[in-house]
Amino acid sequence: MTALDLSGVFPAMCTPFDSDERIDFETLQTDAQRLEAAGVDGLVPVGSTGESATLTHDEHVQVVEAVIEAVDDVPVIAGTGSNNTREALELSERAADAGADGLLLISPYYNKPEQRGLIEHYETIADTIDLPQIVYNVPSRTGRNIEPDTAVELAAHENISGYKAASGDLGQIGEIAERTTDEDFAVLSGDDALTLPTISVGGTGTISVCANIEPELTCAMVGAALDGDYARAQDLHHTLGPLYRHLFVETNPIPVKEAMEIRGYGPARMRSPLTRLSEEYREDLEAVLADLEDESARAGTTDASDGATVEGDR
Repeated sequence: MTALDLSGVFPAMCTPFDSDERIDFETLQTDAQRLEAAGVDGLVPVGSTGESATLTHDEHVQVVEAVIEAVDDVPVIAGTGSNNTREALELSERAADAGADGLLLISPYYNKPEQRGLIEHYETIADTIDLPQIVYNVPSRTGRNIEPDTAVELAAHENISGYKAASGDLGQIGEIAERTTDEDFAVLSGDDALTLPTISVGGTGTISVCANIEPELTCAMVGAALDGDYARAQDLHHTLGPLYRHLFVETNPIPVKEAMEIRGYGPARMRSPLTRLSEEYREDLEAVLADLEDESARAGTTDASDGATVEGDR
């Protein structure tokens, strides 16, 4: 297995659709290039933010191939999870054949397996696919928490390289980081508002929704935290705080796709049953995005006068 550095910022990419709800591959590739140029450490297409639940298996693979083709020098980690182990294995094999550098595997949802079932599920895929794999824990979507003992057991597998933490339980996240210190295992935040706290208890970065909109500021915050400059990281965390909150006023990725459209990065179209952002939230989101544009401009001017850029702080 080729090693994969799972530290830094990995945007959970959106999947843009045209007016006929077909994938807009040109916009997808342009967006991948924008994010790479902003200094992110990798890209994560076809996860929850990429509306994987409404894509066919062929579309999954096509999105992964398009992102790989678009970028020059960042790893692409494909979302390939399912509540059906055979289906997750098939998606993972196809992503590997397409050239993915790693896999992000949401835990099986709806059927609510026991912890022993989760271990069997992940080990089946890890035994078969020789790529770095990230276990993704998001109980609010799956109905089942991946317990610390389970995460620690999985961390011992040579192909299971990381854990995306979206439980909201910082004590649990810190315990997993603590108990896997001796493993080659990364703990990544899956909740933008908890990225800085996660790094403070041993995390290595974030698979981020916010980074789709503010990649430079997110990279600067994570870079400062990983360098131990918590004063600067805290300032940037607070700067991004209003965006964190506004990106989750409705189900992800509804708000982030609206923000993408406001910024001109891609259409806000969703596939049913997801819907456009409610009008009551759009004006506030526009105001937050305008404030951040002003903040980014000021930061760029200030850092340039010091001989550095925001991205350069990473």
